[in-house]
Amino acid sequence: MKGVPRVSVTHSLRGRLLWFLLAAITMAAIAQAMIAYRSALNDADQIFDYHMQQMALSLRSGAPLANAGSTNADPGNDEMVVQVWTPDGIQVFRSISRAELPQRAVLGFSNVRANGTTYRVFSVQTSNQTVQIAQDMAVRKRMAGSLALRTVGPIALMAPVLMLIVWWVVSGSLAPVARVRRQVAARQADDLSPVSEADLPDEVRPLVQELNLLFSRVRTAFDAQQHFVADAAHELRSPLAALKLQVLSLERAEDEGARKVAVSRLSAGIERATRLVEQLLVLARQEAAEAKLQPVELGELAKRTLGDMAGAAAQRNIDLGLFHADEASVSGQSDALLIMLRNLVDNAIKYTPSGGTVDVEVRKNEKSVTLAVEDSGPGISPEERERVFSRFYRVPGSTASGSGLGLAIIKSIAERHGATLVLEQSARLGGLRVKIDFPETRKAAAS
Repeated sequence: MKGVPRVSVTHSLRGRLLWFLLAAITMAAIAQAMIAYRSALNDADQIFDYHMQQMALSLRSGAPLANAGSTNADPGNDEMVVQVWTPDGIQVFRSISRAELPQRAVLGFSNVRANGTTYRVFSVQTSNQTVQIAQDMAVRKRMAGSLALRTVGPIALMAPVLMLIVWWVVSGSLAPVARVRRQVAARQADDLSPVSEADLPDEVRPLVQELNLLFSRVRTAFDAQQHFVADAAHELRSPLAALKLQVLSLERAEDEGARKVAVSRLSAGIERATRLVEQLLVLARQEAAEAKLQPVELGELAKRTLGDMAGAAAQRNIDLGLFHADEASVSGQSDALLIMLRNLVDNAIKYTPSGGTVDVEVRKNEKSVTLAVEDSGPGISPEERERVFSRFYRVPGSTASGSGLGLAIIKSIAERHGATLVLEQSARLGGLRVKIDFPETRKAAAS
């Protein structure tokens, strides 16, 4: 019927294994029967040839034989045919048989076609007679078939048992795969817990492990999305309420001066809300992104960050510079590390008084690379240094604008890069010193 797609045949691993193994058992049984038949026929040929040879030699004597064949002999017994000739070609003895063999003898063994069948003939000649022993080859084939049947019979009887054993083994081996399928099929949409790897075959375990890794990545993305929604709902409530009040103030402004003040406050509120949303999005992306690390030159990244933040530092009359920069490579994501550096420098600029100093330092150590940003601002007291990494937390008494997400973003990126983040007092500038230690990425030696 048109418009209805054809359903493809399901390729079941269990079905394919069973069919292939059962076909292999059947073919092996047939091959065994053929081999047994050929082996039995060969053995029968050797035994009967030896028997015919011994019979012919026993009939060889110095005195000529007379026809001793009994007329009462069974004419259907064609297993052995005996003929004896004189040197003149006169047949002096012939066993009673329906077989009509040619009146010539080839010394030794030969095959003769007669009466629609093939005879195996052995001839031996003496000085006074020629003895010829013949046997129908069908007799040998019947005997070989009987021997082969005796050999293959037990195999034929055991084949169904072997097939049942194969079916049981294959079904039992694939039972863990079916169990995993049932586990996944029975899950709810929000159930991202790992699938059990117990008793799984080595060929299937890597697939389940990759599936569990996928569940972990999806769970991380869902958690980040839920955090973002919760944080946005919580933190945007106050800025939006403030914007609403500022709009009302703008509507009620009675003169141009009041209107300008209201517009200025409204613009500042919009800018703070925009900055908060941007920080929330950056944090959500960093928590949900999958790390694809590659060598990154931290010194070059620091120089790029200083160039980007030079304008903001100039507006506040801040001396922004690169105190020290070694050539050092770390494993990381260049975009994430750039966001981290910008947040570090931006925080230092915001909390440093006008006319102060902010320095960036990249130093290569024996087994690590240290990135440090220090300023001449008021710093953070030791009891507050752990709390400032919490989302939306701001140091009491702080006058700088912000959402309290900067250090949370910095910590998230540092942890994803396996780095150690430490807040300490700057011995040189007197303010805060943020130090991040990265494990060094060693470049492969040239071959």
